[in-house]
Amino acid sequence: METLTAAQINNFTDNGFVKIENAFPTEIAADCRAILWKATQCDPDNPESWTQPVIRIGELGLEPFKKAANTQILHTAFDQLVGKGNWLPRHTLGSFPIRFPAKEQANDTGWHVDASFAGEDVSNYFEWRINIHSKSRGLLMLFLFSDVAEQDAPTLIKVGSHLDIARILAPEGENGLSFIELAKRINTLPEKEEIAATGKAGSVYLCHPFIVHAAQNHYGTTPKFMAQPSLMTKNDFNINKPGDELCPVEKAILKGLSM
Repeated sequence: METLTAAQINNFTDNGFVKIENAFPTEIAADCRAILWKATQCDPDNPESWTQPVIRIGELGLEPFKKAANTQILHTAFDQLVGKGNWLPRHTLGSFPIRFPAKEQANDTGWHVDASFAGEDVSNYFEWRINIHSKSRGLLMLFLFSDVAEQDAPTLIKVGSHLDIARILAPEGENGLSFIELAKRINTLPEKEEIAATGKAGSVYLCHPFIVHAAQNHYGTTPKFMAQPSLMTKNDFNINKPGDELCPVEKAILKGLSM
């Protein structure tokens, strides 16, 4: 059984993302949340201990996170969006930006597109790069481990921005642009509707790798737990394939170039 309907896939192509509710069980979300609370060294029952606006937890290769990333619902959706079998299973979920309702403002709320391959300095993420083929990277994924409402620092997404990014990257060839070079050009793009990636724990947003997005400050009362890993590809996207062989990510890139 397919996870995504034809309408959802069309919306992904046009808008750059699709939300899957109940992508993994809420029980697994609770297990992940408990592990992350412990890793923050904050007290869930004492807001006075939440002194930082964001605490980043490094990769955790623990079973609940592996289970969250590898449900049949998600595997089927990966096949539908990046091409059947053209993706690598996740055994971890990258880093975890845990956002708290703190007095201090976060300093990581700028609009950006995630990079996919290393530049000259592998250790400097600002030098990592993005090209028109989205080398090695199939999707941006937003895993919600807690319920996230409008005031709970949901990730902001610029609807349809992936189409504009495709046109920026096309002339840049295989080397593409660095993370920071592309970020500096985002302000020159046309205005787009902004949506907040809200949802219940267990929801996952699957986003086009070129989508423009941003973190925001937390104005609620309950800390937000999420992960934002990439789905890596076995083979880079190829927009020069015959039309009937194109996956939705590739079709979206072509749509952006045709506008």
